[in-house]
Amino acid sequence: MIPDTLRQLVDATDGQREADWQGRRLLLINADWGELAISLQGAQVLHFLPFAPEAGRAAGARPATGTEDGWLWVTPTPQPMPGAIRGGIPLCWPWFADESPDGKGPMHGPARTAAWRVEAVDDSVSGSGVEIHLSPEQRLHDQLVPNAVVHANGQRLSVELMTRHTGTTPVKLTGALHTYFAVADTHQCRVEGLAGARYLDKLEHFAEHHQQGELGIRGSLDRIYQSNRPVILDDGQRRLAISKQGSDSTVVWHPGDDLPSDTPATAGMRFLCVETACTRVDPVWLVPDGQHLLSTTIGREATSA
Repeated sequence: MIPDTLRQLVDATDGQREADWQGRRLLLINADWGELAISLQGAQVLHFLPFAPEAGRAAGARPATGTEDGWLWVTPTPQPMPGAIRGGIPLCWPWFADESPDGKGPMHGPARTAAWRVEAVDDSVSGSGVEIHLSPEQRLHDQLVPNAVVHANGQRLSVELMTRHTGTTPVKLTGALHTYFAVADTHQCRVEGLAGARYLDKLEHFAEHHQQGELGIRGSLDRIYQSNRPVILDDGQRRLAISKQGSDSTVVWHPGDDLPSDTPATAGMRFLCVETACTRVDPVWLVPDGQHLLSTTIGREATSA
């Protein structure tokens, strides 16, 4: 689910173009395989809707307007620039949450509000999808350099965040692909694949527990699961498979009734965050010339024939 103003920009796009929204420059794609919107503030994917063939729909045909929402949620009342956009897939880099080395850096690091540029857009195979390469316009760290790659087609969305160490001393790295999934009702959601996993409960001062059975969402939740397994997000209407690379933390978050100031009550039960992350549970120590790839891939759950 995306704001109406963003929906209108996507609907008015034929192929690929850039446009302004809420004071931010966007890359918009509306092609035969589906829709994609990326904010160049933060290299943040805001919208993805694939047009994969379904029963009764011809291959490549677009769904009628309003028949299916996108897979990602964006608040209808985003902060003005230079604030961060709540929703889509923010890039939290080079630290997660408030874990900056000196304790003074911005929440989730500088990457999510920095200006990024599009380095390349590859849609050379007609109708199959797109690959977009992005890099920050200015240096964000004295030793680390990030780059992002977004892959999208009619079946799945992948976001990759590559970090290269160009300095001379080891650096501790955490971060996340902080995905806000659009759901029908947060309290009807289940996250499958975390049963038995150890987790730290941030609402209980990082108390350690183990997940008993599959995870249902009943109220506020902020947990760091020590797991590299793929999971399924089931909201009762759609089942999405979420896999990852370079991550041993899966963060599941929803604020419950204590909604952030940029999220109206009418939208508060329409999202759930399931995040591919490196946290205090699994920090990465990068050495000079080292690299780390953090990636997430989202697709419809595979079904047997």
